[in-house]
Amino acid sequence: MNLKPSRQIILDTETTGLHPNQGDRLVEIGCIELVNRRLTGNHLHFYINPERNMPEAAAAIHGLRDDFLKDKPVFADVANKIISFSKDAEVIIHNAAFDLGFLDMEFKRLGLDSFSSIIGGVVDTLTDAQKMYPGKRNRLDDLCNRFGIKNDHRTLHGALLDAKLLAEVYLSMTRGQNDLMMDSSSDAMNSSRQELLLPKASDLIVLEASAEEEQLHVQMLESIAKSSKKTPTWMQ
Repeated sequence: MNLKPSRQIILDTETTGLHPNQGDRLVEIGCIELVNRRLTGNHLHFYINPERNMPEAAAAIHGLRDDFLKDKPVFADVANKIISFSKDAEVIIHNAAFDLGFLDMEFKRLGLDSFSSIIGGVVDTLTDAQKMYPGKRNRLDDLCNRFGIKNDHRTLHGALLDAKLLAEVYLSMTRGQNDLMMDSSSDAMNSSRQELLLPKASDLIVLEASAEEEQLHVQMLESIAKSSKKTPTWMQ
């Protein structure tokens, strides 16, 4: 049985602002392809004419201004290419709600099914990082520093650059979670790997406590109970 390769897309966008429901638009999208957790070299990248003026506050973040974007394609011109590249793939985004909100809005403007509905799932690395490192800052730059990923060339935000950095961050965050079934070439290999995951009960070694160890355990519990200010749970 040949397993279908696991395909993922690392995605990032730049926009005119923070609010897609208030007229802000996409101005850049960058996507990097991973297959079986390996960078394939395939990517998708577009600068997009937002068909509106660029606020200076947004331009200061990504450096994209009206004079640069005015001759770039509008979103309608690139939507089908985005669909073809992303369809059915698991998409990895840092702060997914933001990027998906803009992509879904742009698709809706064209009368298309939402972007969220055409992909195979979403991994939000911000949410995952917050669970892994609670109470710490988990911006992309913070994660790059935490994992020793070189990012000193990131003076401005850029969708393709940030997607490349996020790919390294994601692989570092999930190191050790490699699919044990990837790169399999035969049913025998698949079977042997499943056996590694599911050892036989007869292979398990059970070590029982000796009488001396049991007595020491009882003495320890009695000592804890004696020093406790209230009756321990195990004695209630």
